[in-house]
Amino acid sequence: MSIELFDRDAADERCAGVFEYISASRLNCWLRCPLAFKLRYIDGIRSPPSPAVFVGKQVHAALERYYRNRQFDMTIAPDRLQQWLAESWGEAAAREGVAFNNSNDEETHRGQAVALINAYLEKIPEAEPKPSAVEASIDGPLIDPFTGENLGIPLVGVVDLVLPEAAGPVIVDFKTAAKSGPPLEISHEIQLSCYAYLFRPLSSVDEAGLEIRSLVKTKTPQVQFHRYPARSEQHFRRLFAVIRAYLDDLHCGRFTFRPGWGCASCEFCNTHCRD
Repeated sequence: MSIELFDRDAADERCAGVFEYISASRLNCWLRCPLAFKLRYIDGIRSPPSPAVFVGKQVHAALERYYRNRQFDMTIAPDRLQQWLAESWGEAAAREGVAFNNSNDEETHRGQAVALINAYLEKIPEAEPKPSAVEASIDGPLIDPFTGENLGIPLVGVVDLVLPEAAGPVIVDFKTAAKSGPPLEISHEIQLSCYAYLFRPLSSVDEAGLEIRSLVKTKTPQVQFHRYPARSEQHFRRLFAVIRAYLDDLHCGRFTFRPGWGCASCEFCNTHCRD
């Protein structure tokens, strides 16, 4: 089991083959649609992020920068964080090939990112503890806790934030959302269970809880904290059942088209999927 800090986008590049490692993002993509999984992770077809997705990535990067400074007891003022975002925005957009409709559209999205960051900084309590981990990559062997079987492939995850509390560490994940309201817990179960599975061997105690911090892109930005309990035996049984089914599909080369509500936002819906 190991822990290191690294760039999130570089994580998927360090292991090209699908049998090199498992991640929550790969599992969730396969759960949504095995065909979309094949197109992305086996055929290597990638599309530039949409402006909305790009906003989320830039907000995420700004929060990472904020919390890395907090680890050293330094606090970045909102205007300094805005300055950093403005200076890095153009280069990041060009690097990722984001296609804005025009300059006004780009400025609108950048303003949205700034508003979300400001709303978040206003939301967090002054007494929030210094983080014990920020944007940390954790990897470890997948050993079924109920059978002891080593599945022969590592699990890799990137934990956004770990905050120490009196009851124990809290694992935090940032999300940007278009609509207000509590996230459906089960839709995040795989990711949160993966994080807890990876984190526990590194800590002397189990996580006290897991938290999703949603930055909502409403007209007046909202920031919502949603806390979930520590993972139970049932969570890990379901996680390993999913992992085994995933590996079975990989070994069989079975990537079935799975139509559903997710098709509307799938990058392959009107292109490669139809072929």
